[in-house]
Amino acid sequence: MADDWLVKQQVKGGFDEVKEAVVNSIENRGLVINYTAHIAEMLKRTGADIGATKQIFDRAEIIEFCSARLSRQMMEADPHNIVLCPFSLSVYSLPGEDGKVWISFRRAGGVTAQPVHDLLRGIVTDATR
Repeated sequence: MADDWLVKQQVKGGFDEVKEAVVNSIENRGLVINYTAHIAEMLKRTGADIGATKQIFDRAEIIEFCSARLSRQMMEADPHNIVLCPFSLSVYSLPGEDGKVWISFRRAGGVTAQPVHDLLRGIVTDATR
């Protein structure tokens, strides 16, 4: 499924195995993961402070990484492409969807950012085979 700004795909499996497949797909391209944001944990931890009671995710992490070559290439073409760095993929599971995990990323639009979109799509494709 895709929206104008979002690409998302639901896959069968457990969170840990899907996340590991995404990490392996990133690392197999020689890319280094800079940071993993633990979004579900943060929302759970801060929810009580703001009076929130709804559980949004069972588990949710955003994996951030970069390609020096690709980043330079797209920013030389258009410095405003900086907004796409670092590259990120979200891996998350929703309450009531046992055995299903989502992988999503922001669509990189425009000709100069197409290689970033192709990289992200390729990582997801490899991870979901």
